[in-house]
Amino acid sequence: MIVMKFGGTSVESAEAINRVANIVGRYLPQRPVVVVSAMGKTTNELLEIGAMAAGGNSDALSYVGTLRDFHVAEAEKLGIDDSLNKTPFGIHATFKELKEFVKAILVMRELTPRAIDTISAYGERISSIIVSRAFNNAGLPALHFDARSFIKTDGRHTQATPLIPESNAAMRDYLLPPIERGIVPVMGGFIGSTEDGVTTTLGRGGSDYTAAIVGAGIGADEIQIWTDVDGMLTCDPTILQGYRVKACSFAEAAELAYFGAKVLHPATVLPAIEKNIPVRILNSRRPEVSGTLITAEAPPSTNAIRSIACKRNITLVNIVSTRMLMAHGFLRRIFEVFDRFETPVDMLATSEVSVSLTIDNVRALDAIRAELETFAEVSVEENQAIVCLVGDNLRQTPGIAARIFCALREINVRMVSQGASLLNFSLVVAAGDLRRAVESLHREFFHDPDPTAFE
Repeated sequence: MIVMKFGGTSVESAEAINRVANIVGRYLPQRPVVVVSAMGKTTNELLEIGAMAAGGNSDALSYVGTLRDFHVAEAEKLGIDDSLNKTPFGIHATFKELKEFVKAILVMRELTPRAIDTISAYGERISSIIVSRAFNNAGLPALHFDARSFIKTDGRHTQATPLIPESNAAMRDYLLPPIERGIVPVMGGFIGSTEDGVTTTLGRGGSDYTAAIVGAGIGADEIQIWTDVDGMLTCDPTILQGYRVKACSFAEAAELAYFGAKVLHPATVLPAIEKNIPVRILNSRRPEVSGTLITAEAPPSTNAIRSIACKRNITLVNIVSTRMLMAHGFLRRIFEVFDRFETPVDMLATSEVSVSLTIDNVRALDAIRAELETFAEVSVEENQAIVCLVGDNLRQTPGIAARIFCALREINVRMVSQGASLLNFSLVVAAGDLRRAVESLHREFFHDPDPTAFE
């Protein structure tokens, strides 16, 4: 068995869904389960509709109609006629349900986290209906499943945590029997429900997480993440067209994902690691490319670095308190503040009386700063970026730092941190220096790529 997840760009149109059907058809002997994201930018549009309705703008209802017309038109191009479908799982019926929900938001004038989950879930619900029917029209034995029936979560809306034992039990009941009969289950990613049946979501990018949860739950041989790039690359393609990474370890992939590699959701590898299931990143527009294989152990390479990731829109917070010299509890007091405002920290550098750290969520920054200033001096630097060099060979290769700083000799590095895992070396530069920094580092570490590891 394999799990095949197709992202929003892979199912953004009738043409794209036909490509997906052709791809899945080639994998029928491996008994695939298909997980799909919302079509294109549908989730963003749904959230905009919700915000409009909460603001009392009745134009939100016309936007629902526009979104419905788009999905119906693409479905018709796939030979799907939903106009006479009387079941509650049809395209028209689901959009009717969405319209009624938007009307309720207009009355309440409030978009709660629970309402955000409900409205944003419609994208995956509708795309999975369309894809399953397109598969049937293409001759594939597909059956639509509502992921909320077996992805069980806690009640933390917009960032729900899966309840793995309960989800695994439900998957055994719902998914395994049809798979054994040769049927291709098709479901939406990103969505789940509490044990009381309330709709939840796993956070943006959570369709990858769904694929990994399902893969671990059914004991899949491989989890495939189909996207619009050839796999993991040696750097951000918006900065520089690097090389394709043929294979990497789970640990390397997790570091790259956390520090900005967009092809993989950071949490995706966790269920796969626990069950030691390989994850492969593939391109739905170029299915002949073998992509990037992610496994437990890093394959050997003569290159010290596997890839360079970057994270934009970073804020650097510098905290200094000479009063804490020779005193204990300084770090505890700092992190209690960030914890209270639910603001995660990316990077950290410390001395006895000063701490520098980075955050990418500034929603509560003013309140955090006010509390910190009760016991320390605080300065904030906006428009920063993190550059993260990741590779298993960092463990054994001397002189890496010297090569990094030599490559960046004309760039002001604001902060440096080497991860405890010894897999990454991270630094902060001004956003305006990001492109130049990545280009210089890529020249330094990939001027002679190992052909067994990169292409």
